[in-house]
Amino acid sequence: MAQEEYFAEEEFDTEFNGKTVARILQQGLAHWPYFFGYLLSVLGTTLADGYLILLGKRLVDEGILAGDAERLTGLMVQFGLTALAISLGVMGFIFCASRLGERVQYDLRKAMFARLQALSLSYYDRTPVGWLMSRLTSDATRVGELVSWGLLDLVWGVIGIVVFLAYMATINVQMMVIVAAVAPVLVVVAIQFKKRILVEYREVRRTNSKITGAYNENITGVRVVKALRREEANLAEFRELTGTMYRAGYRAAMLSALFLPAVQLISAVGVSAIVMYGGWQFQLGAVTIGGLQAFIFYITFMLMPVQEMARVYAEMQQAIASGERIFSLIDAVPEIEDREGALAPESLRGDIVFEDVGFRYEEEKPVLERFDLRVKQGEKIALVGPTGAGKSTIVNLVCRFYEPTSGRILVNGRDYRDWTLHGIHSRVGVVLQTPHLFSGTIRENVRYGRLEASDEEVERAARMAGAHGFIEALEDGYESQVGEGGVLLSMGQTQLLSLARAILAEPDIFIMDEATSSVDTLTEALIQEAMDAVMAGRTSFIIAHRLSTIRKADRILVIEDGRIVEEGSHGALIGLRGRYFGLYTKQFRDEREGELQWGVAGG
Repeated sequence: MAQEEYFAEEEFDTEFNGKTVARILQQGLAHWPYFFGYLLSVLGTTLADGYLILLGKRLVDEGILAGDAERLTGLMVQFGLTALAISLGVMGFIFCASRLGERVQYDLRKAMFARLQALSLSYYDRTPVGWLMSRLTSDATRVGELVSWGLLDLVWGVIGIVVFLAYMATINVQMMVIVAAVAPVLVVVAIQFKKRILVEYREVRRTNSKITGAYNENITGVRVVKALRREEANLAEFRELTGTMYRAGYRAAMLSALFLPAVQLISAVGVSAIVMYGGWQFQLGAVTIGGLQAFIFYITFMLMPVQEMARVYAEMQQAIASGERIFSLIDAVPEIEDREGALAPESLRGDIVFEDVGFRYEEEKPVLERFDLRVKQGEKIALVGPTGAGKSTIVNLVCRFYEPTSGRILVNGRDYRDWTLHGIHSRVGVVLQTPHLFSGTIRENVRYGRLEASDEEVERAARMAGAHGFIEALEDGYESQVGEGGVLLSMGQTQLLSLARAILAEPDIFIMDEATSSVDTLTEALIQEAMDAVMAGRTSFIIAHRLSTIRKADRILVIEDGRIVEEGSHGALIGLRGRYFGLYTKQFRDEREGELQWGVAGG
């Protein structure tokens, strides 16, 4: 994916996507007790807030100014009880909103992770890991916060404005109309400011991503930069990026600085109008001092919901975009799925036949065309040839990580699409050139090949793979931590554990994809010995970079442009003196020259 595409996916529409909003709300309604719990708590709290201000009016008018001590005491008791009710309401909606947000995030992450387990390998080929991680983390958090705190603030704002206007109407309808005329102006101004600020901050984030990328490229590629004397050119590009970010940040800061004063200015105009009109109404006896004070309190309390609604509006756009990306992942359809009525195979032992197979990763770029191959049960097949010839594609098709775009693959005389994906994958053992270990112990990583395996079976598999010796030499043995991705072990040790994991799975078909190309000669010998033991009686496919490792193969296939151009045993192909002979002698010559150069350097 191009760099610009990485940044583009962080963009979001300012359009209100009703379908996405409905799906987001469904996530909240799935936990309706919390959803309606906090809505009711907000409604009750807002009503109590309004009533508390009304009680303040009555305290002034009916208690303090009237000099009625008994009435003042009664009103103070009501005031205290109302304040207690507000406290309980606040506690209720905070609890419900917190639980709701966490439940929604949990549901979304669970659904996304489940979908990732079901998606085909081709999805991962075209989807960056960073994109997926962002969906599982920040996007899920945004949606969860929208359903809980975002919706809470929005509902609180709307209910607050309606409730406070209603309370104002009980005091003086004309003054309430003045406030009602000012409120929409406040909302519109606040939202317009937030939209402009949002645009500028979006530009800041975009440019910041580019700057981070530039930092990373220049630091990791510093040798190339120095060698090609790119310092000045890189500095000019970096200066342009930082200038763009500065200008966008400056505009955002200016708009943010103007936002609150603008809202306060409009509010001040509204309050001034209320005070002037209220003074006139007071002289006419239409409003009391307490009523005038209550109006000012109501206007002040309405300012906060208006500002919160503007903030929520901005965050809602981001959350809707996050929801769209989350649902695009959840709705993704695997390219490879079980056929209706697919069966779980008891075994995959039997001949494997490629029958007129065609395959392409991209529509106009075929990798295999009319490819035919028959592999007998228990046969050891080696695949050699240049990069991009189709070797990995062949074994990926055997594993059913991909399916033929034309033709079919038979296992023991039956189209392997009649079997379940899980049934096939559980009977294929794969050891890759770059093995992957998971954080945890050595024992846990080997057992990953068959989770129900006993400790004795784990250790037996490690012995077969030639890994038991180095494991026992470690301080904690099989309980030693491997680190993230196996960073605490050498490449050779990691490869041996990967081989042990595959052995423990007891596969019917065994695949080695250049498994010895990144290890030293001694480790290669250990792996080769283990391979000979585990491949006995099993159908095996070996993709080899070092041709010396495949001399014992029953049949060697030379692949070029998705076709078999030569096949036979090592001895037969050497005698043929064709492409394999050329590859083998060139590699042998290169290795000898390397050894001689090393010897001279060492001398």
